Amino acid sequence: MPRRHIRVTGAPENPLRAALTALRVRLGVPENFPTEVLAEADRAAQSADPPPYDATDIPFFTIDPPTRRPPPPFPRVATRPPLDSTDLDQALYLARQGTGYRVRYAIADVAAFVVPGGALDAEAHRRVTTLYFPDEKTPLHPPVLSEGAASLLPGLPRPAALWTIDLDEDGRTLAVDVRRALVRSRTRLDYTAVQKQIDVKTAEEPLALLKELGQARERLETERGGISLNVPEQEIVERDDTYELTYRAPLPVEGWNAQISLLTGMAAADLMLAYGTGVLRTLPAAPDGAVGRLRRTARALRIDWPHHVSYAQLIRSLDPHRPDHAAFLQECTTLLRGAGYTVFRDGRLPAITTHAAVAAPYTHCTAPLRRLADRYATEICLAAAGSRPAPPDWVLAALDTLPGEMAEGGRRAAGIERACVDIVEAALLRDRVGEIFDGCVVDVEERRPTVGTVQLESPAVIGRIDGDPLPLGERLPVRLTRADPTAATVRFAPA
Repeated sequence: MPRRHIRVTGAPENPLRAALTALRVRLGVPENFPTEVLAEADRAAQSADPPPYDATDIPFFTIDPPTRRPPPPFPRVATRPPLDSTDLDQALYLARQGTGYRVRYAIADVAAFVVPGGALDAEAHRRVTTLYFPDEKTPLHPPVLSEGAASLLPGLPRPAALWTIDLDEDGRTLAVDVRRALVRSRTRLDYTAVQKQIDVKTAEEPLALLKELGQARERLETERGGISLNVPEQEIVERDDTYELTYRAPLPVEGWNAQISLLTGMAAADLMLAYGTGVLRTLPAAPDGAVGRLRRTARALRIDWPHHVSYAQLIRSLDPHRPDHAAFLQECTTLLRGAGYTVFRDGRLPAITTHAAVAAPYTHCTAPLRRLADRYATEICLAAAGSRPAPPDWVLAALDTLPGEMAEGGRRAAGIERACVDIVEAALLRDRVGEIFDGCVVDVEERRPTVGTVQLESPAVIGRIDGDPLPLGERLPVRLTRADPTAATVRFAPA
């Protein structure tokens, strides 16, 4: 699902900070780690045994949003690390392999530090995911691990699950291996700088190959019917000692980098399916009624969708900077709801093994510092690839309850994201009630055509609108009728 990334700062008594603090209290978000968890994490950080395979000669690098110093005032609310984060899950190295490619992808080895059944493990199961708020984050693991001993920080040897994936000249998978290894990242890069190097053709081969291979994988995604929605994100920027909401379109390099993560998740799913035990990230195919509704939406937005053109092909033809196309892309996110975790064992494969948006079997395994399930998927993959004789008992014992834990954690994270966006928007608009803005109706409830969602051109706000039957995809002036940070509420009406 597309995410809306927002960060704000200010004194704790600031009304916006106060509203975010109240939100955390209301949702029962843990404020600190228990003493016994911190003590166990400290011991683990000092005593983890290095893996036997030494891969520190591979010049890995990490790519993240740009790091600013001093720490920036606006981290992102997202599943990826914010701008100044040091919880680095993945390091990458690309090389040519004959006429094809070799992908080396190192994933932080959290299991090297977490004792099964211990206080640290129990706390991770309680938290499930790292939660990102506009003013701070609530990590899955104590920072001494997630931002220290387990993080793939540059210049430091770290235990990792090292994926080696060989691909042919078209980017198709030829061979997969995963094993525990000691790795050392050489440098931390950011998307903006990498995009510039690639664009002006100064990137060295491992970076230049990211574009080449990323585009090859995007072509394969199109071929198999997968989709990657390119919906503009909301961001807050600081201008003249105040805050301003803007829209941001992801850089191409972000999509190419995401393709490497998708490639690894697909390779992991195939390993587990062949092995007969695993945990998949699944999404059923959208029902005909949902696709039919999208076709009606396309007609209402005057978007040409010939019957011979697939949904995936149409998505790739849209320009997210156009209001009508952005409105349609927002509607397309409804087809991505319903994703979940599916476990299986002893060769009894589930009825659904694919993720409809990926259009292939897929699993989460590349963000173990920030997502609980990835630690379990990695252990099963290590067994499936022959790196260990069988998955540990603690992995098999947790499989039945893991989907429910992840579902609850996902609902909590999604609810927090929605509430945070509403709070920030209401805080920025609280003194502008009664003003008229230019907007575009990006969603209308099917059974209540007087209720919908409006996207303002400026500021970059997406909020609820109530009024006459709303013209989906049409521009119209709207009046701000309510902006209450305490209630996390923004409301508009046709002007």
